[in-house]
Amino acid sequence: MPLIWVIFGVFMLLSWLISSQLKSRFKAYSKIPTNGNLSGKEVAEKMLYETGVTNVRVLSVPGQLTDHYDPTKRTVNLSPEVYNGRHIAAAAVAAHECGHAVQHAHAYAFLQLRSKLVPVVSFASKWVQWVLLAGILMVQSFPQLLLGGIILFATTTLFSFVTLPVEINASSRALAWLSNAGITDSYLHSKAKNALSWAAYTYVVAALASLATLLYYIMIYMGRRN
Repeated sequence: MPLIWVIFGVFMLLSWLISSQLKSRFKAYSKIPTNGNLSGKEVAEKMLYETGVTNVRVLSVPGQLTDHYDPTKRTVNLSPEVYNGRHIAAAAVAAHECGHAVQHAHAYAFLQLRSKLVPVVSFASKWVQWVLLAGILMVQSFPQLLLGGIILFATTTLFSFVTLPVEINASSRALAWLSNAGITDSYLHSKAKNALSWAAYTYVVAALASLATLLYYIMIYMGRRN
């Protein structure tokens, strides 16, 4: 079996396991109300106000696990379950996304770097699979093509690793604010932390999978004369 399929299989399994755990934790924590019984929307608006971020709107977007912060439109976008939910899972996710808004307002270095990488990664993602495929097929006659594909893929790997501190820092900001605002006590804090930790694991696995795949292509390039 080609090594690339082993790498793909291992990380697909890890991704599925973590995704299953994340959904399981979210479902369990969706039954635990927060102090004050605030909805995800109310938590987000309260956090933004109390952290001095006044130019960001909180919106509801369709779908499940579609929660994200859009720095170009300055909107915190929450899925309906989080937007309307009055439980610790919704509060944790809403506060996490607001953590990105706070990062943006404070010019957090890794968020700025990730934003600068977005157009580069967008271009790379569009062409990388075709360049790599052609590069592998022509590795003996035109190895420079594979090298170009590796460089393109490396930008996506870099993006994955830059994303890690952005997500971890947003969670740290969220957990600290939830505790200081009295929305979580020691019991609820552990639940919120656990939910956000499992969400972070998805980014860790994605980054490691990207790195492993990058090393595989580098091995092909380095061994082209063997």
